[in-house]
Amino acid sequence: MSTSSALIIPVSLPPLVVSADDRVQTRFWEFFVNNIRNAHTRRTYGRAIGEFLAWCEQRGLASLIDIKPLHVGAYVEMLTRSHSAPTAKQRLAAIRMLFDWLVTGQIVPTNPAASVRGPKHVVKVGKTPVLDPSEARTLLDSIDATTPIGLRDRALIGLMVYSFARVGAALAMKVEDVYVQHRRLWVRLHEKGGKRHEMPCHHNLEAYLHAYIDGCGLANDPKGLLFCTIGRGAGEQLPRHGHHRLSQERRDAREGRQHGEPCLDTHDTAL
Repeated sequence: MSTSSALIIPVSLPPLVVSADDRVQTRFWEFFVNNIRNAHTRRTYGRAIGEFLAWCEQRGLASLIDIKPLHVGAYVEMLTRSHSAPTAKQRLAAIRMLFDWLVTGQIVPTNPAASVRGPKHVVKVGKTPVLDPSEARTLLDSIDATTPIGLRDRALIGLMVYSFARVGAALAMKVEDVYVQHRRLWVRLHEKGGKRHEMPCHHNLEAYLHAYIDGCGLANDPKGLLFCTIGRGAGEQLPRHGHHRLSQERRDAREGRQHGEPCLDTHDTAL
């Protein structure tokens, strides 16, 4: 069990779980393997829970059943002094979710995190600047579409501008997720929770995608990634946060600035 689980959860088995019996260890692994489907959430929660249980062990707690609301509250208080409020709230959510799972599995009698409140976090103004339509149009027009990389970048940025796609959904697209229906080009986005979002393309996006797929010869590999690396290491998935660098570098080049300013947000752009 531990060997296969290690391939899924990027943390070692915490000492408080190692010292428990097989039933506890199995239930702990099943929390990640059976209960959390999203790989990114699994990694994030794995790190958060591993750090919390290590903190508990360092303070003399010998088993999961020894963890009380006082311990969870003290840990969250410590987090609020060294981390942002959203980070502390996320880690508390991971701890609470784990103990809910352990309670239903009759590993512990109560959830020690259930009564612990996280820090308040109110967002009034977004930190990421929004492109207005003219800025988005200038950005797209500034891309050199005579190269494969330029064709890819224009199609990717265009997809986010015209469809409001999350970057994770855009980068997960396969070539077959761009298809013709009723004489229009459509895109299929695979959203969180296994949901699919299908929509017709704006005429500009349709032109960008046709130029990219035809220009880079992607149509012959419908199961291949739509947006992938080009050149050395070709065919690899683009880094999840690579679009920020890509978008910002193009804005910097256009405006004569040094790279390093806030990133592009296309979610309020209507062209």
